[in-house]
Amino acid sequence: MVGDRHLRSERLGRGGELAALILLLLKGYRLRHRNWRGPSGELDLVVERGGRIVFVEVKTRSSELYGGAVAALDRDKRSAVARTAASYLGRYGLWDRPCRFDLVAIERVERFPGWRPRHVVGAFEPDLGRLMG
Repeated sequence: MVGDRHLRSERLGRGGELAALILLLLKGYRLRHRNWRGPSGELDLVVERGGRIVFVEVKTRSSELYGGAVAALDRDKRSAVARTAASYLGRYGLWDRPCRFDLVAIERVERFPGWRPRHVVGAFEPDLGRLMG
């Protein structure tokens, strides 16, 4: 039973990432990396538009129980994403490029089509300068 729940959760997350990617591509973003792994964790999506690097955390939830997808981007998760983004910027020599941290929250809803995606531009603003050292 626990394994089934984990598999369903993993499938839900992968489906959410694909839906988020499609949403962003339709908005004119260009994919740089998907599921990029660094020493501090993973970046779900790294996209670019207008010369700006955008780190996108994707949260998919089957219900709004416990605050839904937006609430899942807590302080610890924001910190991990920021540290990983700093590694990414360093790895590719992109410290001089403007960047932003977005969230795509996807939640199950009762009405058609059954899912509600929300792109939260500038979901949080970490102090990347502090992470450079």
